[in-house]
Amino acid sequence: MNFLLNFLVWFLFLCVVPIRGYFITVDPHSEECFFDRAEAGTKLGRQCLQHIQYNLFGSVHIDEELTWPDLSYITGLMFETVEGGFLDIEVRISGPDQKVIYQGEKESSGKYTFSAYETGIYHYCFSNKMSTLTPKVVMFSMEIGEAPKGTVGAVNEGEAGHTKLEDMIRELSGTLTSIKHEQDYMHVRDRIHRSINESTNSRVVMWSFFEAIVLIVMTVGQVYYLKRFFEVKRVV
Repeated sequence: MNFLLNFLVWFLFLCVVPIRGYFITVDPHSEECFFDRAEAGTKLGRQCLQHIQYNLFGSVHIDEELTWPDLSYITGLMFETVEGGFLDIEVRISGPDQKVIYQGEKESSGKYTFSAYETGIYHYCFSNKMSTLTPKVVMFSMEIGEAPKGTVGAVNEGEAGHTKLEDMIRELSGTLTSIKHEQDYMHVRDRIHRSINESTNSRVVMWSFFEAIVLIVMTVGQVYYLKRFFEVKRVV
């Protein structure tokens, strides 16, 4: 009984990953920046996904250094341009020493992955300086993972009694997280395609009404012109 209870406690503890989600409005010619503290060696993630709108969590991208057991240490920055202009935004991620880790222009959405090279504050900024009139609405979330072993804030594996079971639970937790992201991705893709279909249908209907009106006007105009053409004017 105690073994089962410990198993459930560890499972719930490892499955709880803090995620902060925000909606922000980036005005024209402005930049909004946020920051998070990360321990050296912590994984931070991103994978580019091009689409149209809504909050889209893309497929989990595993880089060459990352294995499934490491997924519980991921800290991922996911963002989506929801509204405004061509749904694009400039993204910049910088480290504690102000070194630019990643910089992208005209991004629609994405999830970025990299490893924190030193302990400190990491900044991520969204810039709308390329826009002159249109503000951009951006949804983003930061998923904070555990610190790697041997760093401040990491779980003391010696005291916790590190076992193979714990490794399996960590791997299961990472797998469940990736499955959840896949489900979110498919759900939002369905919403996007439905929105596209509805928008296309409404435009087709509007265009059909416009064509019908033009056809009626041309028909009336031709009848009126032919009637005037064949009129016989009598001279009194």
